[in-house]
Amino acid sequence: MPRNVSHPDEVIVLKRRFGQGATNIDKYVELDGYKAVQQAIAQGPEWIINTMKASGLRGRGGAGFPTGLKWSFVPKQSEKPKYVLVNGDESEPGTCKDHVLFLEDPHAVIEGTMIAGLAIGAKLGFIYLRGEYRYLLKIMEQAVADAYAKGYLGKNIFGSGLDFDVVTQTGAGAYEVGEESALMESLEGKRGVPRIKPPFPAVVGLYGGPTVINNAETIASVPHILLMGGEAYAKLGTERNGGTRLFGISGHVEKPGVYELPMGYSMRKAIYDVAGGVKGGKKLKAVVPGGSSCPVMTADELDVGLDFDQMAKAGTMLGSGGIVVLDETVSIVEFALRVISFYQHESCGWCIPCREGTDWIKKTLARVYAGGGSKKDIDNVEYLADNMMGRTFCPLGDAAAMPTLGFVRKFRKEFEDYVEGKRAGTPVMNEVELVGAGH
Repeated sequence: MPRNVSHPDEVIVLKRRFGQGATNIDKYVELDGYKAVQQAIAQGPEWIINTMKASGLRGRGGAGFPTGLKWSFVPKQSEKPKYVLVNGDESEPGTCKDHVLFLEDPHAVIEGTMIAGLAIGAKLGFIYLRGEYRYLLKIMEQAVADAYAKGYLGKNIFGSGLDFDVVTQTGAGAYEVGEESALMESLEGKRGVPRIKPPFPAVVGLYGGPTVINNAETIASVPHILLMGGEAYAKLGTERNGGTRLFGISGHVEKPGVYELPMGYSMRKAIYDVAGGVKGGKKLKAVVPGGSSCPVMTADELDVGLDFDQMAKAGTMLGSGGIVVLDETVSIVEFALRVISFYQHESCGWCIPCREGTDWIKKTLARVYAGGGSKKDIDNVEYLADNMMGRTFCPLGDAAAMPTLGFVRKFRKEFEDYVEGKRAGTPVMNEVELVGAGH
């Protein structure tokens, strides 16, 4: 059974948080920094990958793919250079966890990148930050420079005869480049649109070479796992969902913030015990469990464990760990309109179902919200979203469709109230946006 994270020994990824000064490389080393990478050098690639498999670590960006397994897919021999790519493009609405690592523990990201490189035989790693994270880029650049100055990066790292370099890069503020193939396109200096798969990045990735792509939290977890052992890390979570996870709990809670909890921790306890409950003593209406792309949960669906398998069984996703709590005052129709407006704006336009679907859903929801809709409009929204599912090159189409379906199916009565004139919304977007949305 998962345990309550009340004892500091159970805080793994955030152990260097709370002003411990780990951005300073000497302080990081004092706090067991760069020990894991030296251990990895001594033990070799096979040991690294086996330890990661034993840990049960699954991708913390949202897909939840087993990390060790992903690394094992990279061919041992390659005519082209291999690469490690850290996805720090934290653009999912409601998600606010990776920035804590860049802000307070940047060397953990660097060290994890190095270990991933050792595991697959890469000599170069890229740390890609969200475009709006310019203020964090300076911290990461300084950390990388300090690691070079110490001889931890570059030629002959730790006297091993191995070379490894790290390059930092920011995006241009596009949600779409959070998708791994669009991220590679962006890093190569091209328009950030998705690639058709297969081939997959492990075989043909960045610049055509085998590439491992992991979320920043996933990578930052790696040094901790190697030091404590894969089996010990796995026991902190649930079966097939090893370790702990960072959750950004926001919205109408008394204590919003980023919390580290064991995989499988109760959603209800996370909201009421960890985040202090619903703000102002109001009733809880709904929860977006893992960022805005995840299907909404109602107030009576909270007795579920926060891991990939239990959330999938509950009809939603763990996603990127962004838990957004909505109280009784929230208009679900307005919230749905805001969500689809975001995805319509961020769609790259490559796929017709996504480009046209998000636009028509936005237009239709704007009409319903303004009080000029019909019940047929509600049916059309569901029809459009349902027909976007699984019909796009990348997951953005699904990311727009899944929450829309959840809102309409679980709160249809509220949509019908707007249609029947019982509720009419004050415009939530500016005049230009509303005109574009068909208002």
